[in-house]
Amino acid sequence: MTPYGCTIGTDATLSSAARRLRAVLFSLPLMLTFLAGPVAAAPQNPASTTHVYLLRGVLNIFSLGLDDIAAKLQAQGIPATVANFVSWSSLANDAAEGYRSGQIKTIVLVGHSSGATALPDMVAKLSQLGVPVKLVIGLDSVFRTRLAGSAEHYINFYVASGAGEPVTRTADFRGKLDNVDVGGAGVGHLTIDKNLMMQQKVIAAIDAVVFGRQRTPVARSQSAIGVMRLGARTGGSD
Repeated sequence: MTPYGCTIGTDATLSSAARRLRAVLFSLPLMLTFLAGPVAAAPQNPASTTHVYLLRGVLNIFSLGLDDIAAKLQAQGIPATVANFVSWSSLANDAAEGYRSGQIKTIVLVGHSSGATALPDMVAKLSQLGVPVKLVIGLDSVFRTRLAGSAEHYINFYVASGAGEPVTRTADFRGKLDNVDVGGAGVGHLTIDKNLMMQQKVIAAIDAVVFGRQRTPVARSQSAIGVMRLGARTGGSD
């Protein structure tokens, strides 16, 4: 016998109140699941689905500042690959494969010297493969190059008083192009990739597209950025 004089057994021996209590207890887990609603999936880290491809120039010895940029990006959780500019075609294939698999959602390209000169070819190939490019940053492209294909934003930092050249767009290019002369900022062809201010500019631009805001502080004063201002554009257009 229970303390209340009811024997726990079949439904026939249960009191009306006990049967109602048992029904409530049995349905409680289902009710809690219904009230809680669907479990939301954890938001995906935008850094983990970004990949930055950095192209060195000739001989792999004059663009070592790109290694520093890659290390700083990886410290933020942004995957980065550094390779010689001659690998641009195979890297485009790798990027396309990653994009199609869903592993990569945001593609960023960076190049120095001959690596910057190869960027338009990589953009054109990715466009042919149907793969969008979010951001492209060239550091002192050494030949006048022409853009085709599609890139959401292409920034060409160059030293007009040195070996650098502006990039021009063809009628087939879709995207925003900025040519920025940084010659007055104390950088040259062999130092533009190693200059800390330039590295900060590159990383800030990448952070802006990956995280939606500039995570790396960028000095706003004229003395800090020299002539590295978007007002000093040559051939830039939307």
